[in-house]
This record gives sequence, structure tokens and C-alpha cells, in this order.
Amino acid sequence: MTINLSKGQQVSLTKSGGGELGVVRMGLGWKSAPRKGFLARLTARDIDLDASAMLFAGKEPQDVVFFQHLTSDDGSVQHTGDNRVGGAGEGGDDESIVVDLRRVPAHVDQIIFTVNSFTGQTFEEVEAAFCRLVDESNSQELARYTLTGGGRHTAQIMAKVQRAGSGWQMTAIGAAADGRTFQDLMPAVAQHL
Repeated sequence: MTINLSKGQQVSLTKSGGGELGVVRMGLGWKSAPRKGFLARLTARDIDLDASAMLFAGKEPQDVVFFQHLTSDDGSVQHTGDNRVGGAGEGGDDESIVVDLRRVPAHVDQIIFTVNSFTGQTFEEVEAAFCRLVDESNSQELARYTLTGGGRHTAQIMAKVQRAGSGWQMTAIGAAADGRTFQDLMPAVAQHL
């Protein structure tokens, strides 16, 4: 059963039958919004959204996984590859980041997932954007956060997975930000640690 998250809502990451999750996939999907007017359609460019996962110990960055660094140094987090045009939007994932929660080093207590428009278009030009968390053992969607409202920003701090006791929980952040790369987003991300 999927939980549709609202901004700021938290969900515990446990299996439906009890027990802790092992491997989860954060999926990102989007498609370009329809262009209005003949000239707008002629000059439209593909939108390249990029998913990133930033690993933190407290407020200190430890590692980042993104399209140019596909696997964390410890191997617990892996980006499945860059999609430069989107297109899924309502169904499957355009980009995915797989996290083996059992292998995340003990000192890493939170992972922030961000999305940025590498090509610089704003979210006004994006529609049907979502991030979702999937249990990799059975492909069951656990939680989904849908971006709504577009906006003149070029990035979004989507969600956070953090340690909670002996397990993990996910928080939907949904905060607008500006930047073409994860480095540009660091000051905005710091507010959510």
C-alpha cells in the first residue's frame, strides 16, 4: 500500500509484515509541460532533471551520489544513470537512486534527495514530477511525493531518509530552491538537516 506524502509528512520505513527494510529505491519521474503557442513549441528544449543523494553525518556532508559520481565511496548508495529528457512523469522512474540501508555507514544519519534542472528551466516547465520510495525486495511502492504547483525555481529538495532508533524514516520536504547542480543547493539543504 502506497502512502501519498504531503509536504513535511513522515513515514516509518518498515516492511508491511514487520521488520526493517533492506534496500530501497528512490525513483524520480517527470515530463515537460505542454508549451503554449506556436513559437514556444518550436523553441522548446528537453528538460534534464537530475536526482542526487547527499549523505550526512549530523550537519557534515560525507558523500554525494549524482550523475557524475554514480556510487557512494562505501558502495551503499548507487545512481542507476542519467536521463536527460524525462518522459515517464506518471508511471515509471526516469532516474533512480538505490540505497542499501543495511550498508549505510553507522555515522551517516541522514540522506537528502534533491532534484535540479541541469538545463536551467524552471519547474513551471515541468509537469507530473514525483519522487517515490520502493522496497527493492518486492518492488512495492512505499511512499510517493508528488510535486505540485510548478514555480519559478530550478531545484527541489524532495525528501530525507534519516535514522530513527534502530530503523529509518522518510520525510517529504518539498522545498523549492535554485541551482543547476547539487553543489548550488548546499545552503538550502543545510536548513533541513
